[in-house]
Amino acid sequence: MTISPPAPATATGEWSRCPGCSAIVYVPRLARAQRVCPECGHHHRLNAGERLRTLVDDGSFRAAVPQVRGGDPLGFADSLPYAERLARARARTGLDDAVLHGTATVGGHRVIVAVMDFSFLGGSMGSAVGEAVTRACEQALRERVPLVLAIASGGARMQEGGLSLMQMGKTAQAMRRLRRAGVFSVCVLTDPTFGGVTASFATLGDVLIAERGALVGFAGPRVIASATREKLPPGFQSAEYLAARGMLDRVEPRDGLRPLLARLLAMTGATTGPAGGGRVPGPPVPGGPAVVIRDPGELSGGPTAQETVRLARDTRRPTALDYIWHLCSDFVELHGDRTHGDDPAIVGGTGLLGGMPVMIIGHQKGHDTKELVARNFGLAHPEGYRKALRLMRLADRLGLPVVTLVDTQGAAPGVGAEERGQSWAIAECLAGMSELSVPVVATVVGEGGSGGALALAVANRVLMLRHAVYSVISPESCSTILYGDPSHGPALAESLRITAPELLRLGVVDGVVPEPRGGAQEDPRAAMELLRAAVLESLRELSGLSGDELRKHRYERFRGLGVVDSE
Repeated sequence: MTISPPAPATATGEWSRCPGCSAIVYVPRLARAQRVCPECGHHHRLNAGERLRTLVDDGSFRAAVPQVRGGDPLGFADSLPYAERLARARARTGLDDAVLHGTATVGGHRVIVAVMDFSFLGGSMGSAVGEAVTRACEQALRERVPLVLAIASGGARMQEGGLSLMQMGKTAQAMRRLRRAGVFSVCVLTDPTFGGVTASFATLGDVLIAERGALVGFAGPRVIASATREKLPPGFQSAEYLAARGMLDRVEPRDGLRPLLARLLAMTGATTGPAGGGRVPGPPVPGGPAVVIRDPGELSGGPTAQETVRLARDTRRPTALDYIWHLCSDFVELHGDRTHGDDPAIVGGTGLLGGMPVMIIGHQKGHDTKELVARNFGLAHPEGYRKALRLMRLADRLGLPVVTLVDTQGAAPGVGAEERGQSWAIAECLAGMSELSVPVVATVVGEGGSGGALALAVANRVLMLRHAVYSVISPESCSTILYGDPSHGPALAESLRITAPELLRLGVVDGVVPEPRGGAQEDPRAAMELLRAAVLESLRELSGLSGDELRKHRYERFRGLGVVDSE
């Protein structure tokens, strides 16, 4: 399938008409802006050379020799013989086919890069494109170097018939081999990305980034409108539309792509884990004075259980994002479950913690009513847990430790959550965490409520802030179930043993992180620094264990919890 491109910007001499806003733009000014309209922000299409200049370090690209050149396997002809179409496209673009691949650096990090050019027969994928992408994947796998693909395509190349269709299978296999081996890949989706390319290698990268305004889909919008006879929704198939539905990690303006790629490469180590997703040695975990309290006797006194509930729920307490930006010197948030949506109640992405790349994920509440409502008070939907599990599995493939920040009354209730499989999503998160071959440190920083909290806490080390709470149910809900109203909540808070000292005695948590007097909300910076030291301490303790040892440790930790009567 090949879609027709929209009319290009019309130019007369030194002036060009923008197809986005019809403004007349001075061409040298447009070139200086990387062909982004200075009036409306419309991103004009780029050829392969122009695209490379926006993505990789200046002068760093080295084209693979030879580039792949396709043939005419069917002897196809319509108004022109296919061989002649190829010759004309080569003469017009200077390319052998619709993709240019080689090596480059981004932010000083070496990558294998392949860039598609829509001006070469609509960027359609025939044998040459499939072969070039597969060769790029194989080189990335052989050299264990990250892969960056920049995609612009109308789909499969009809003139090569079934052989063109088979390139979908070829490239999908090549991308999957990279994933199995833990070699990092990023797909940059530009305007347009459609058809068999989208349904194969273009959406199989570890991270999917779309350029602002890009149209991305399987069938083109005109095809869909014609087939369904329905009016398409506003913004249909735009990058922004897809991001809202969980299909993309990021949407970025053109001038933000290279800096984002450089940060991602730095925060995934720019080196890759061994086959099977095991850990690789990273920078040594910084040492420091021990801050984690492991003896319940050191936690005598303090607030009552009900007072602790109040402290844990205080909206002035640091949120997950507050902690993340204090713990990490840099952080790139990744979005979407790649199925339904992006749940703002769970945030996560790659970060640099003490100079060490990590994957950090947490429940996000808020400090005011507007943010609390926008984040659903930290009550995650199924897509939130699926996003979290996707990021954990990415961390496992890349050998990145996982750090989680738990702060929720529980999973989101409601018809929509149930219809989308809330129980299934939580169960998969629990089981998926148990399988990770990297160190996992969970921290309960506010409320830890029910399975919605545990879904981010099947960890090798479970830490808890001194004034956090962690329970199978909230005291009020427990009272409502047992007595028909929430009035017995304070008494049940004591009975449920939900505070840090009690849970440390029960073995539910491995250590308690002290808080400033009055709670983290009274001195957020001091509280965040204490948590940072505690997380680094735990990662240091786990750093010598292999993937098998970490899985076994996690299994045995939870296997030993519970009290049963002996016969």
